[in-house]
Amino acid sequence: MPECDISDKGNQLQEQRREKVIKMHSQSLWLCSSVDRENNNNGRLAVIITVRCPPIPNKLRDQRYLKLGKLKVVRRQLLQRYEHQPFVSCLAGLYGCQWRRYQRAKSQPGECCCSRVECGSVVLLVLTFLLSSLFLYFWSQAHNDYNEFDWFNFETLGFWFPWSLLLLVVAAALFTYISLLLVLAVCLLSEGQRLYLHWSHKMGIVVTMAFSVSATAVLSEVWSKEWKTLLLSLQVTAPFLHVGVVLLMTLLSWSIALHFFRMNKRVDQVCLLGVYLSVLFSLYLVPLAMYSPCIRDSGTLGPKPTLLGHRGAPMLAPENTLMSFESAVEAGVDGLETDVTISADGVPFVMHDLTLQRTTNVEEVFPNRTHTPAALFTWSDVQQLNAGAWFLSWDPFGTVSSLSPEQRALAGNQTVPSLAEVLDVANRAGRTVLFDLRQPPPGHPYRDNYLNITLDLIHTHINSSQVLWLPSDQREEIQQVDPELQQTAGQTASIQELQNNHITTLNLHYSTMSLQHISKYRSVNISVNLYVVNQPWLYSLAWCSGASSVTTNNMLLRDIHTPLLLVTPEQYSVMWVLTDLVSAALIVCVFIFHWWRERGLHFWSGSRQTHETGPYSKFRTDPMESGWGRWNPFHSESPTRTLISLPMGLNP
Repeated sequence: MPECDISDKGNQLQEQRREKVIKMHSQSLWLCSSVDRENNNNGRLAVIITVRCPPIPNKLRDQRYLKLGKLKVVRRQLLQRYEHQPFVSCLAGLYGCQWRRYQRAKSQPGECCCSRVECGSVVLLVLTFLLSSLFLYFWSQAHNDYNEFDWFNFETLGFWFPWSLLLLVVAAALFTYISLLLVLAVCLLSEGQRLYLHWSHKMGIVVTMAFSVSATAVLSEVWSKEWKTLLLSLQVTAPFLHVGVVLLMTLLSWSIALHFFRMNKRVDQVCLLGVYLSVLFSLYLVPLAMYSPCIRDSGTLGPKPTLLGHRGAPMLAPENTLMSFESAVEAGVDGLETDVTISADGVPFVMHDLTLQRTTNVEEVFPNRTHTPAALFTWSDVQQLNAGAWFLSWDPFGTVSSLSPEQRALAGNQTVPSLAEVLDVANRAGRTVLFDLRQPPPGHPYRDNYLNITLDLIHTHINSSQVLWLPSDQREEIQQVDPELQQTAGQTASIQELQNNHITTLNLHYSTMSLQHISKYRSVNISVNLYVVNQPWLYSLAWCSGASSVTTNNMLLRDIHTPLLLVTPEQYSVMWVLTDLVSAALIVCVFIFHWWRERGLHFWSGSRQTHETGPYSKFRTDPMESGWGRWNPFHSESPTRTLISLPMGLNP
């Protein structure tokens, strides 16, 4: 061991005795040191030893050669918290760009985990996480209507772009970014580190919050009906969301318990634990307010809703073309849905929009009539237009790549079909037809007798019982002329009014879905068709609600053989109670563990040790709490300072 230099101006004999004591303790702790001293007012000599540990031979690193019982410092170090330096460095570097140890600091027991500014950043981070998650969930559940949203933007901006998918990708990316920041913050708190958020992340939080708030506000203004979709989605996803959020709160209990037992002020402990338990117990009781038609007694589920192809099969072919309707029939739908316009020369043809701009090349063929109403074109003019090239060019559903070369060639050469051609396709396949008939604009030569023209066409090409008649004009007269037509209403009314108008089917938007209303109508033999249902969760909800049929773009719904969520009330109660009990048990175990660990650490750090050969005070090693490392006997690192308090008149 290297010698320890001690300069003393006092009595030589007394100095030698003290030096022997110091060397004795140095050898027992493997210390080689330079020693300073200072006299205290109480007559005791305080000796400060600067510890320098020599390299230890490899054989001594083996536990067989290491006598831990004789190493007081080693025994105590094993009881102290072990800081995973690479892990903490990575966390602090990603969160606050504090990659080096001297750049960060640990939060001492009883201290706040961060400054006031950083506390504000954490609060803003949590708020942004909630807002971004709300918007992401809102927009992901609106996926059923993405196509409608994109066409709305097309009519507004004048060009096609999949804005819905772009919005989803941006929302998902920002949510992921904020979630990672929140996870880093929780991990740093669990490691006892003080929080410092880098300024670039603070800017990112502000950008994410601004995006979430503005996007939610704009969509609420122009597309407010999607909030009804959000509420409907909770009837299917709420049980799964409940389990996920309870799991999240259970994981958060680790950090909460750590800081709870480290706090010195009882008020802070009560506030922290009170807020946490309030949120937790609220989540435990949330299922009491949940409602879903898919939580029902066994054997009470009605038949599976049939499918009506919305403008044919628009995911497989250009909408409102013969290829689209034939593809829908081949896919196994039970009916076809479309919209009918009367041409200037009295020919009913299939077209959804008021103009021909979106689904034809009218800009190329008739550049001066791009915005002219479709009803003002003659049938010969309409036949000159291509109704399929736009589908291959814009790929509205992202399904063009699944088509074979022959199918692409066929789709690119489609024309606008007449109503007679569509009725022939339905008649040959034995399918029903639901269509909305648009009244011609003022000045149109067939504005007054368009209903009679359409009825004559029906009588010629299809059985009247296969037609769901949706137009509400002159319904009484139409019923008298052809009582076999299935009279269909597009809005709800009292049962008495519906029966007076001979209504047999209601064609309603899916947002009006209600088990109570549908059951009421079905009790008087009035079936309900819901449009437009594209997502499996929405189809499952329509099934559980008792809908007779749905209008859809998605032909894959035919492969759903059971609702996504279908449990009995007893099964759901077991799932709910079991989730809460397991969560509560895990949280109690976490708090007990932290209580035991903190109690043990306080015991060891607060106890006194006496040397076997005399009444010395314990070695009080400075753990460098204001720094970042602790002494490790297996490595030779920076000097450690040790304070030994000795009596002035000690005889060794």
